[in-house]
Amino acid sequence: MKKVLLAAVFLAGFSFSYAQEAQAKSIDPKEDKDLMTWYHKDFSATKVYGVNTANAYKYLESKGLKPKTVVVGVLDSGVQVDHPGLVKNVWSNPNEVPGNGKDDDGNGYIDDIHGWNFIGGKNGNIDIDNMEVTRVVAKYQTVFEGDDSAKNKANQAKMPEEFAMYMKSKELFNKKSMEAKQGLQTYTMINSIIPNMVKLLGGKPVTAETLQGIKPPTDQKDAIALNVLAQVSQSPEFKGKSPADFEKLMKEQMKEAMDHFTPQSKQYDLSYDPRKEIVGDNYDDYSEKNYGNNNYEGPDAEHGTHVAGIIAGLPQGKEIQYGIASKVAKIMSVRTVPNGDERDKDVANAIRYAVDNGAQVLNMSFGKPVSPGKNVVWDAFKYAEDKGVLLVKAAGNENEDVAEHLAFPTNFKNVADEKPFVNNVLVVGASTNRNNELRASFSNYNKKMVNVFAPGEEIYSTVPKNEYKYLQGTSMASPVVAGAAAVLLAYMPNLKPHQVIEALVKSSNSNVDNKFPEYSQAGGVIDLQKAAEYAYTNFYAGKSSGNNKPTKSVKKAVKK
Repeated sequence: MKKVLLAAVFLAGFSFSYAQEAQAKSIDPKEDKDLMTWYHKDFSATKVYGVNTANAYKYLESKGLKPKTVVVGVLDSGVQVDHPGLVKNVWSNPNEVPGNGKDDDGNGYIDDIHGWNFIGGKNGNIDIDNMEVTRVVAKYQTVFEGDDSAKNKANQAKMPEEFAMYMKSKELFNKKSMEAKQGLQTYTMINSIIPNMVKLLGGKPVTAETLQGIKPPTDQKDAIALNVLAQVSQSPEFKGKSPADFEKLMKEQMKEAMDHFTPQSKQYDLSYDPRKEIVGDNYDDYSEKNYGNNNYEGPDAEHGTHVAGIIAGLPQGKEIQYGIASKVAKIMSVRTVPNGDERDKDVANAIRYAVDNGAQVLNMSFGKPVSPGKNVVWDAFKYAEDKGVLLVKAAGNENEDVAEHLAFPTNFKNVADEKPFVNNVLVVGASTNRNNELRASFSNYNKKMVNVFAPGEEIYSTVPKNEYKYLQGTSMASPVVAGAAAVLLAYMPNLKPHQVIEALVKSSNSNVDNKFPEYSQAGGVIDLQKAAEYAYTNFYAGKSSGNNKPTKSVKKAVKK
């Protein structure tokens, strides 16, 4: 699922929200080039917790290392593979002849030149799909709460795990579907009174003085509009705006909000199921693998294209944006995530496809609270581990402890387990460029189950239609780390996934403010240059990970 962060501002008794994958600030990119690339900064020089990208390359090259290309699988909503900022760093299948309608390499996928789409078929592509809790409720409602109470109790006793998942899903379904309905009503109403707010401004800018000079309206809509206007004016985004700029920004914000809530009428519809007609597979048959199409972009590739740019974007034209691994990585697009929740069958097949076709790092910026097919996904995790492939996963955006609120897929089969069941999964939380508020307010966390933090707020990257945008979320932090891993593997291809993880964890720049050490294993934000030094010192010469200690210089480097 493409998670949406709800940063609440209360307006007239309503919860006013900003989309997570929407512009974090109303900033003209041409006027703030420093912000565009802040996540690359060197903490030791700037005191901003960037990941020190440029110095990492300098360090690795100073050792005489020559990079090899690393393929990074982007398991996401799709990627605009011909985006000017990406096209030179898109993977091409060397064993497939483009457009001949044949499976030249015999992998079961016809014309898979730049990847594959597991949520499409001969009849098109999935755009909106259900939430997983909707699918679970729809499947088990008659099984556990049908007309026959005796049969219900028997089924509950016979399928305790499924019943527990059903009850959790039902609770979330009822809560979230109501929030969706109320959210759409709220933003539709606010959108309708934007003209009233503009009229109340009377041609004056949005300031405290302007609002103080407005007489209390007698019209009910104007009264509501004034209340909303008073709340909105507190936001730095709106302060000082002219009426015209205010109107434009409000319309943009309301469109983003309504674009988020409108699809939820289908996502939480128990009878809605586009899968059979569009994809045409037997969804309950987890052994089925050869379905989908080669439409790498799909109907809404904003999320995936943004993720791809963070990993391997290249400067083009006047744009200076570049990905962490822009010098060494190629992007393989594996479309897996609809506008709704990803399905376990697709996740498992996407992992196996990317692994089998040469990806060494997979980025997975998605998650959900329940997972009916978790065992199939876990099997795919183990398959990737056996093949030496690193999986990088977003921690999630609910501002929750992931030990208390699981975000599937997870590398812990049980929360009480001391260690994950595989050693190739790296879980990432999101950090900011504000040292006193380093954990992004939306980011999930846990000292055992989250490995590292990385920049995930106000991240500028590629989006469809050859454009660029600021987005935020652990969805953005994960590809920062995936890109960092790709750099390490490009210069030191003998590294194992667990060694890459250790290098990034143990070399992170620490921070002791606001309980930050309690939010992840690292207790800090990754630093690619220090991770490169750690990996080179401890592993490159053939050393095993064991209990190797950092060298004296590395120990010094990781202190705050």
